[in-house]
Amino acid sequence: MIAFELRGTRDLSNCETPLHARERQEPEPGPGMVLLKISACGVCHTELDEIEGRTPPPDFPVVPGHQVIGRVAGSGPGTDRYSRGDRVGVGWFFSSCGTCIYCSSGRENLCPEYRATGRDADGGYAEYMVVPESSAIPVPEVFGDAEAAPLLCAGAVGYRSLCLSRMHDGMRLGLTGFGASGHLVLKMARHSFPSSPVYVFARDPSQREFALELGAAWAGDTTDRPPVPLDRIIDTTPAWKPVVEAMASLAPGGRLVINAIRKESDDRRELLELDYARHLWMEKEIRSVANVCRSDISGFLEVAAAAGIRPQVTRMPLEQANRAILRLRAGGLTGSIVLIP
Repeated sequence: MIAFELRGTRDLSNCETPLHARERQEPEPGPGMVLLKISACGVCHTELDEIEGRTPPPDFPVVPGHQVIGRVAGSGPGTDRYSRGDRVGVGWFFSSCGTCIYCSSGRENLCPEYRATGRDADGGYAEYMVVPESSAIPVPEVFGDAEAAPLLCAGAVGYRSLCLSRMHDGMRLGLTGFGASGHLVLKMARHSFPSSPVYVFARDPSQREFALELGAAWAGDTTDRPPVPLDRIIDTTPAWKPVVEAMASLAPGGRLVINAIRKESDDRRELLELDYARHLWMEKEIRSVANVCRSDISGFLEVAAAAGIRPQVTRMPLEQANRAILRLRAGGLTGSIVLIP
């Protein structure tokens, strides 16, 4: 089978082929594992973080990709949930210990032995992969393969962010950054909280226009102030400045949820001005998102199916994985890139 491997971290500004195409043997599913024939894999900003060393894999080489749609092509001993040909999805969650205080309380995303698909274990930039049967999630038939793939990460982490925001209908919601996750959160919020206006902050004018087309009440630049203070804001950017700007746009008692696996390097923080009265006073809150649980993936798929949520996708053949990575890094995309083997 063909797989694209990451063999070490590198600076993408000087590299046109960060991943290496390689012929591999089809993997064998061990106990409790299933073999998937991959039909689609979304491309995520987290892949950029892995390649450039902000969240590096513990071992190389590794096959990236954690928004995987595939069909069961084989199974190891001790599996009985799926039959050959069943369609499933695999998100960022690959495995956890299953016994610690976090796993036993439904917070497997905080487990110290959390393993991520495409970083700690081979992922979906390939024709086949193996995954624990318990981490393979059924995908509603209403979704095609390509449109289902981004729901497994961009949708699932957006779902978790919205849950952590403690949003209620009628509250004013802000979204800072409007990429793959942001546009799905907007659709989900409009379905779940029909009386809540959504305000979008994005640097790219095309993304602001896209947000308005999807029903945003207002769209402005990262440094703009919305017409009214906001009760909840979800940040999906890799930078610190949008966080500070968002805090200034929060209403008293408001909550900011940071949905990002990393932020820009420390040497840029000194350029930010944090004013206590403007940014933090009046009991404003900050909450971070750490990984996702399997329940986030299945929960969002249910909501997306019921609400008719469909991501905007750009399909590219698996053979163009390197081109897809560089296109994502260049920015300006609306929606998600999905690789098709």
